[in-house]
Amino acid sequence: MVILSDWLAAQLDKSGLEPVYRQLLRLMQQAILTGKLAPGTKLPSSRTLAGDLGIARNTVVHVYDQLSAEGYVLSTTGSGTYVADTRPDTAAVGPRPVARAEDDGEGSAGSGDEPAAQEAKAACPRGDMSVRGQRLIDQAGVSAKQWGAFMPGVPDVAEFPARTWSRLQSRLWKSVSHDLLTYAPGGGYRPLRRALSDYLRVARSVRCSPDQIIITTGIHQSIDLAVRLLADHGDRAWVEEPCYWGARSVLQASGIELSLIPVDAEGLNPGDADLRHPPRMALVTPSHQYPLGMVMSLARRRTLLEYARQHKVWIIEDDYDSEFRYGSRPLASLQGLDESDRVIYVGSLGKMLFPGLRIGYMVVPERLAATFRTAVAELYREGQLMQQAVLAEFIMDGYLTSHVRRMRTLYGERRQLLIDAVTRHFGDALPVMGDEAGLHFVLGLPEHCDDRQITAAAYDAGVIVRPLASYYLGKQQRKGLLTGYACVPHENIEPAFSTLARVIEAHAFGQRAA
Repeated sequence: MVILSDWLAAQLDKSGLEPVYRQLLRLMQQAILTGKLAPGTKLPSSRTLAGDLGIARNTVVHVYDQLSAEGYVLSTTGSGTYVADTRPDTAAVGPRPVARAEDDGEGSAGSGDEPAAQEAKAACPRGDMSVRGQRLIDQAGVSAKQWGAFMPGVPDVAEFPARTWSRLQSRLWKSVSHDLLTYAPGGGYRPLRRALSDYLRVARSVRCSPDQIIITTGIHQSIDLAVRLLADHGDRAWVEEPCYWGARSVLQASGIELSLIPVDAEGLNPGDADLRHPPRMALVTPSHQYPLGMVMSLARRRTLLEYARQHKVWIIEDDYDSEFRYGSRPLASLQGLDESDRVIYVGSLGKMLFPGLRIGYMVVPERLAATFRTAVAELYREGQLMQQAVLAEFIMDGYLTSHVRRMRTLYGERRQLLIDAVTRHFGDALPVMGDEAGLHFVLGLPEHCDDRQITAAAYDAGVIVRPLASYYLGKQQRKGLLTGYACVPHENIEPAFSTLARVIEAHAFGQRAA
């Protein structure tokens, strides 16, 4: 017992932030679990151990009581306290299985993977993961950094009218209703749904009533809900090739088989073989294809809608940033042309306001509205009603429209500054693609380049871009970098692009010269 007392005395930090009781409990548990205190070992009396450690006896009594309650020790009146036998029953557990050959290795994190994705791939051995879980991690595109030059798809949150938002929020809190502090009703806060229906009819030509709007936490959840309700495991979905990796991951994680449909200058372009096998659903970005930026032509839109009508295909229209269009008015939605109620329209307020808001919406056909309202409440138990109430006030008081108008001008200026920087450094050697709208464009690279390697080198140099390769699931057709400008102050664009240009020159033109 002297050995135990000496070991505990050496480990205890009586002047530390962690209470002595918690330290002693943790150390005793550790000693029992590691075998330092073998099963059947008699522990010293509480009085003796307290004296050896120079602590209050009540502290030791409480620790012994907790150890007994958790099954670490057994106490017998008049006999003492003994370490319990907590070793696993090997007969019940069985022998340790031999690892499968494919479990021995870890996922390969390619040279262009985002740092957060690399960390996830290295952290969890393959044998611990389900097949779909491993596929999700292998194809993950998440980034450890969400801000800075030239992160695509991120708005300038520094320009958000925080004082206005705070004032609206304070006003609501002063006379807060109990209804705003509980779970959200199915579909979300009705005044917000009414405000959004008015906004979408004017800004995006969406045909809807408040009852057709379902409030979600964003596009990912909207797609997930639509897939859960409208498709079964093993159903097929058309996805644009290339497309947004996040939406693709949601589909695959739900057991949906993907059919990769190429895009051209007019958008989604299914071939005869694709048309002969109608999918259950199609995920499209018709107003601003992600990531390449083209607009789906009216002829293609009408063809897709007619095909969906004839073959009962559900269309999920992801309208992610079409408010920011430069040189022309925002384009009308695909949903506004739909006469057969086959389009599920999804959008988010994150790029218009700030990503951390985590409020999105979906517009569903009227006959499905009640079903979706029930499902969103059943699956997700939504809340955030106070945030929804503030957003409703923000929209109804006209602040959303004025903020979007101001940011469209600001982002347009930054877009032009970045295009000018590209021209100064490369002339017309590197094309700029998809710059008519949104918060990013694609900077084309020569065919011999590895855009993943360039992305990794740029990251090491302090510049964030995304490789176009990450958005292809099949064979990559084009080489390029997704280059965002929205969150980069005017004065930082040229210095940051100079850094990126040096990386590109070393990898693209330096390699070719070699």
